[in-house]
Amino acid sequence: MRTEETIKTENTEKAEKAENTEKTKKIMNVKELIETGKTALGIELGSTRIKGVLVDFKGNVLAVGIHDWENSLVDNIWTYSLEEIHAGLRSCYSSLRKNVEEKYGIVIRNIASIGVSAMMHGYMALDREGRQIAPFQTWRNTNTQQAADELTELFHFNIPLRWTVAHLYQRILDGEAHVKKLDYVSTLSGYIHWKLTGRKVIGIGDAAGMFPIDSDTHDYDAHMIEKFNTLIEKYGYTWKIEDIFPKVLVAGDAAGELTAEGAAFLDETGNLQAGIPLCPPEGDAGTGMVATNSVAPRTGNVSAGTSTFAMIVLEKQLEGLYREIDMVTTPTGFPCAMSHANNGTSDLNAWVSLFGQFAELMGMKKDTGELFEKLYTNSLQGDEDCGGLLAYGYYSGENITFINEGRLVFLRTPESKFNLANFMRVHLYTSLGAVKMGLDILMKKEQVKVERIMGHGGFFKTKGVGQRYLAAAVEAPVTVMDTASEGGAWGIAVLAAYLADRREGEKLEEYLEERIFAELSGETIEPQKEDIEGFKTFMERYEAGLAVEKAAIEHMNW
Repeated sequence: MRTEETIKTENTEKAEKAENTEKTKKIMNVKELIETGKTALGIELGSTRIKGVLVDFKGNVLAVGIHDWENSLVDNIWTYSLEEIHAGLRSCYSSLRKNVEEKYGIVIRNIASIGVSAMMHGYMALDREGRQIAPFQTWRNTNTQQAADELTELFHFNIPLRWTVAHLYQRILDGEAHVKKLDYVSTLSGYIHWKLTGRKVIGIGDAAGMFPIDSDTHDYDAHMIEKFNTLIEKYGYTWKIEDIFPKVLVAGDAAGELTAEGAAFLDETGNLQAGIPLCPPEGDAGTGMVATNSVAPRTGNVSAGTSTFAMIVLEKQLEGLYREIDMVTTPTGFPCAMSHANNGTSDLNAWVSLFGQFAELMGMKKDTGELFEKLYTNSLQGDEDCGGLLAYGYYSGENITFINEGRLVFLRTPESKFNLANFMRVHLYTSLGAVKMGLDILMKKEQVKVERIMGHGGFFKTKGVGQRYLAAAVEAPVTVMDTASEGGAWGIAVLAAYLADRREGEKLEEYLEERIFAELSGETIEPQKEDIEGFKTFMERYEAGLAVEKAAIEHMNW
């Protein structure tokens, strides 16, 4: 006679068998997609991590590859060596390739499309032979003040310190000898794309961080190009800026194919085939917009990680000129206002690492992800105004606060409520501090309308923490999708999928809304009144305390 216990056991076994069958079926389906090349690969070179994401045409993540790295301060320049860039890219692809082999037991040979993304701005300079002739300068460098000021006045358009044209003009002003040998100047994404395809092209979103863009022509602004060329005529260079900058493309444009040399460069095993189409290379701002479905007017997103930036897609150009606000574009060319803070979570990450060292010293070694989750979650127990604590995670200069160098500062008074929860909360708050100042200009001075704010990046990985603090900062609901932690690497993978699988006449915003995000889930958090008031108090202290940050820069010169 079958007992109740026997029946229960049989039902459990049936459920497990059905689950295993479903898993097997899913793996077999994915194997077929990979073997037939019906996938898209996105690789993004971020500030602290190079990440590769392989997706199907619905945006589902099939495999991930990772290579961690850090920039270096060499001769007062924030940079990555060419050797680090090349080795890191190959290491990331190798990590992804091994992930596919371990999960599915197959080798990657063909992919429907590939996309490359990287941190925006900066300066990569090559000569006619394709040799690097000046150190790569990242977005983090603020050694372009004179150039940015002069170009802003010339163009009547804000040119931030980190923009490529500011770096180029500063090299001219400084009389650097390599400038006369220039044949190609690009961002990091444009450089990698050239290595893989031989094509000197760039996505319009990344191009908008090199030089002002005309959203009507989907190209560099012709009048400003003419002004720049006239400005540098006296130096007698044989090139004009349009000769050395990459050609501008929009999402969906064909941007070349993986050459045999590019395939061998990327995949050391030699299995990856040449001839794979590539989408236009994009910057991390553009991939962030895609990753959060924020490419249509009145949508916005905040990407929070090593740097923190907020992007609001506009219905029209801004009325005023603000040095705190970048005017860039979506990957399809819509005008977009960006509040870009150079400094985000680097100092926060350093403190978490310190707590990890303490835990290990006490014999309590923890997984890094668990450490972040516990410390972030504990911050919710802190005071809404951080108990009177104040911090600045300025590893480098901060354009929004007009500070050209960085010092890492933590402050408290004898009356401050100094505990772990408040300590973590203030470092989370300050990761949004500078970008909040830029957002206030858009929302309060320009009356920019936003229907939804999406969050993505490592700041939001711990559920309900960074998202709650951002909602308080923007005083609006904030949505984080389940794919948020995949960030820009997933975004550029989706742009690659758009190139391979879009229907005739299908716009990017339609493709995202109807075919990628329709089945994805996320969570929305409404701002809490107490958090809003607490964040306002913190921001009052943040702005007042900038004098301390400036004094630290002046006096801490060792």
